[in-house]
Amino acid sequence: MQYAHAPELVAAIDLGSNSFHMIVASLREGELVIVDRLREMVRLAAGLSPSANLTPEAQQKAIDCLQRFGQRLRDMPPGSVRAVGTNTLRIARNAGQFLLLAEQALGHPIEIISGIEEARLIYQGVAQSLATDGKRRLVMDIGGGSTEYIIGVDKTPMHKESLHMGCVSMSLGHFPDGKITSKRFKRAVIAAQMELEPLEKTFRNGCWEEAVGASGTLRTIEKILVMCGWSKGGVTLEGLNRLVDVMLATGQADKLQLPELSADRKPILPGGLAILYATFKSLGIPHMNVADGALREGLLYDLVGRIYHEDVRARTVAAMANRYHVDQDHAARIRQTLRDFLEQTGSVGGVDRETAAQWLDWAAQLHEIGLDIAHSQYHKHGAYIIENADLPGFSRQDQKLLATLVRSHRRKFSPKLFKELVAPWNVAANPMAILLRLAVLLNRSRQPAPLPTITLSLTGACAQLCFPPGWLEDHPLTAADLEQEAAHLAAAGIALPFS
Repeated sequence: MQYAHAPELVAAIDLGSNSFHMIVASLREGELVIVDRLREMVRLAAGLSPSANLTPEAQQKAIDCLQRFGQRLRDMPPGSVRAVGTNTLRIARNAGQFLLLAEQALGHPIEIISGIEEARLIYQGVAQSLATDGKRRLVMDIGGGSTEYIIGVDKTPMHKESLHMGCVSMSLGHFPDGKITSKRFKRAVIAAQMELEPLEKTFRNGCWEEAVGASGTLRTIEKILVMCGWSKGGVTLEGLNRLVDVMLATGQADKLQLPELSADRKPILPGGLAILYATFKSLGIPHMNVADGALREGLLYDLVGRIYHEDVRARTVAAMANRYHVDQDHAARIRQTLRDFLEQTGSVGGVDRETAAQWLDWAAQLHEIGLDIAHSQYHKHGAYIIENADLPGFSRQDQKLLATLVRSHRRKFSPKLFKELVAPWNVAANPMAILLRLAVLLNRSRQPAPLPTITLSLTGACAQLCFPPGWLEDHPLTAADLEQEAAHLAAAGIALPFS
């Protein structure tokens, strides 16, 4: 999305495994001023069936919440709202079906992000609320279905991990009826420590100077410790031990009577506390402060970066191209050809020209990364890397789109690949891939000499190219490549006349 004018308001929605959060901010000269916050305890993770499908009841509860959020966002323009789904939507088998209904309710697109991307955004949200002082920090965020750990300095994350354990999933797994016993709590702590074991070397005390917690579980536990006089500020192991003792003495989650503990958080406190206790023990944490920022704030700052053309995705693509030894000069020539083509088109499959240009530019930079694996089928190797790598700034849907463009840039053209993409890309990616194929073909010689002025007409199932008189006769290899390309496209029902 390109922005001619910065929107007055921006919003971020976090479809978490426990709660759904919405934050709305005013954008004033590039600075964010929070004007509205909404939070609803949806507990999406509790609505996963044994077969990893969201139950109809869980879906309806989520849709009802998103409809209420959508009323607040109704007048906000496209591109001013970012909504993301996290762990539960990552693992739900029917997430795609649910997202169609969820996007209709919200009125804006919803992305599913990887655990590592979630960690990056959490760190970004936390870092904005802390001093820029060069300290190496450990940031921890306990969500409903996953827990993220990040080590970073100032605004830059250095190490990111996401573990498949959260306050909802841990509570359901070890305290399903709300009964809390010493044996159950010990088992929950050991289960968390087993997840943490591979991280210990990188994330133990000594690898950072300050520990910081984020999100609801950490904030609730800190408030309890302070209000009970078990901490003067932040979370300590001594305070956690006191809280564990009280919880075990009570024996039942719904009977817990603690300051700042709401009724809707009681059932998930045992699981969250077990994760936090295990973390303190495994990583040797003596004290943890709790920050205001979290995933939704990180989303907002990431969105502002895109609005002001500081898109982390552009840096990700450049770093990936460098890592896989892309021929930068060759990629630049293809990008220029694509820009020339796009100047002759309006929207591409319903997507505005500027947005299509952004994605094609990235695809051109990455279309040859598979060569680092093998020349044979390198377009498939490249697509696999893009779809499965951790790419900062990209959602899973983003990576699928980029991977599909790269896979489709040569050889067989398969329209069914585009049907698997989310709207509007299930329509727009088809003509975009044709443009990429033609740009790559016309620069196949890898020569620095500029191409002649080529007229392009791209309408429906036809892409027509017109060259200056005599040019194709002087370049018989290009003419032969175009003949072969016409055969590939014809097999997919697309005509490629050229003269």
